[in-house]
Amino acid sequence: MLRMPVSTLRIWEQRYRVVAPATSPTGHRLYSAADVQRLALIKQLTEHGHAIGALAALTAAQLQQVASTHVTTAATGVSPSQPVPAGVPWRLVVVGQALARRLQRAVGNQPPVQPLQVVAVFDTLVQAAEVEHSAHAARNHAARTEGGQPIDLLLWQAPSLHTGSLAELKAAAAACGARRAAVVYRFAGAAAMAPFAGAEIELLREPPDDETLVGWLVGLEKSAAAERAAQSRGKSLQNETLWLPAGDAAPRRFDDATLTDFVGLSTTIACECPRHVAELLMQLSNFEAYSAECESRSPADAALHAYLKRVAGASRALFETALERVAIQEGLMLPT
Repeated sequence: MLRMPVSTLRIWEQRYRVVAPATSPTGHRLYSAADVQRLALIKQLTEHGHAIGALAALTAAQLQQVASTHVTTAATGVSPSQPVPAGVPWRLVVVGQALARRLQRAVGNQPPVQPLQVVAVFDTLVQAAEVEHSAHAARNHAARTEGGQPIDLLLWQAPSLHTGSLAELKAAAAACGARRAAVVYRFAGAAAMAPFAGAEIELLREPPDDETLVGWLVGLEKSAAAERAAQSRGKSLQNETLWLPAGDAAPRRFDDATLTDFVGLSTTIACECPRHVAELLMQLSNFEAYSAECESRSPADAALHAYLKRVAGASRALFETALERVAIQEGLMLPT
């Protein structure tokens, strides 16, 4: 299905832990649909120039974000695999002396696509959260924000996670002015990890090798770049002049049951247009109703769904007129 050598698949699984398939009693690997989908997407991204080490630790959502940058290439003029211009490092605050030293060693052995700059190191989250309240920390804070450059990531090495860890991490990230946060942990229970997923904070269990650590950081970097590109593209779309029909469309002339009956009237007609138009009408009407529901359920996207609803309604009205013309042309009784 993937059209890739078995040896490559084994390396991805054993060295990079891209997937962890179940195993049958006889020792055969059992890949789920999610496994196959993940492998297919990663294979496509590697073919576009992304390193497997940078992709292996990414979640499905992060992989989709990386893939989406390829879609915006034509609009932005920037290749998805093209590095950020030199001289614009990814700025990190690290909590954990051991992780800071390991990161320095790892980057030295395998430099990432974008330069990493560790601008401050703290022993604990409490120290990081008090960055605004000590003279030494204030000097570090001034150095970090020199030239108005924000902190891209607060990276915390946590020996263990507990129920109050998320609040402590958020306080430290806010004090440091970090755009996002991530955690490298050793031990954690499911109850302690669950809040981090809801807060969209990435977790990585203490990696066994430096290559995995750097690959994970590169993945976070690419994910952040993709998010900024998407936000920039969204702002551009807001400024574009989009065609919008004047006013709401007229109410539906034909419901789905009536259209279904109409399709049955054309069984002896060679032309398939009556059936196709009726089916398109049902699809447009249903999408119009769906957009109306989304408009009320998602306030953040209300303007977009209102636009889609009006376009669908205008299209539906045009196809209702087309159905009338087709019925007259084919000698069929128009639905009432």
